[in-house]
Amino acid sequence: MVIIDEKAVVPPPPYYASSGSSVPPPPFPARPSRQRSLPPNVLLQIIHMTFPRTPDLERQRKTLYWLAYHLRLVDHAFYIACMHVLRSTYLPAYSSLVRPSYSSDPFPMSSTTSSTPLDPVQRETRVLDLFIAIKTKEDLFMDASELHLGRDELFKDLFDLMQPRSRIEDLVRHYGTREGVIHVTSTNVIGSSSTTSLNSVSSASIRSQNRTSIPFSALSVAFSHRKVGLTLTASGRKRTIVEIQRLPKEKLEVIAKKLVKQLKVWLDVP
Repeated sequence: MVIIDEKAVVPPPPYYASSGSSVPPPPFPARPSRQRSLPPNVLLQIIHMTFPRTPDLERQRKTLYWLAYHLRLVDHAFYIACMHVLRSTYLPAYSSLVRPSYSSDPFPMSSTTSSTPLDPVQRETRVLDLFIAIKTKEDLFMDASELHLGRDELFKDLFDLMQPRSRIEDLVRHYGTREGVIHVTSTNVIGSSSTTSLNSVSSASIRSQNRTSIPFSALSVAFSHRKVGLTLTASGRKRTIVEIQRLPKEKLEVIAKKLVKQLKVWLDVP
């Protein structure tokens, strides 16, 4: 047992704030760390240096998982650089799983519409990003345990429904813009720009106001085995304005052209 004499204990010195300093006394407030923006080529070089120098597939897959779930969340610059590496790495695997009768183009080489890396106007790019998120995690599980069996059903809805639906939407945008019945706004996130551009306009009043063009952000495709429809979001509600029958093994380009043709009829555009 230790007896401490309280009189012998020296009290701590008082805190004297410096007159020329604006730093508050402890506990100090947490300041968000800011990283200076680096050139894109430097960021890409840093990311490429994280991969193994010698051929090691397991370590490479772990690095790709780290890029997808950790590094790209640092800031916008790292997100753009990481997605550049991830998309270019997994694009061949993604293309190999596309159904034989469907077409695919997540990265159009020529585009007249404005797009940003954080908000691509190409909607199939989002399907590719979802495939990357699933694929990187599945590869990590396969390397972590031999008992983990590959689950092919994870990609079934992705390539049976989401990929052809988004591809038709991109084709409708392409053909509709060429025909002058669709225009692309600055913000093309489904549900955000559509409610802004058509918030006070109902789908029934579009034709009465002699509108000849609809924002692409307000349009979406309803895709099924027998029918394909074009849905318009206006005043917070969705309404199918165009619907066509789908033939077996019909090309997506043909379906998109039919939808645009029916959209011109709906808008009463000669």
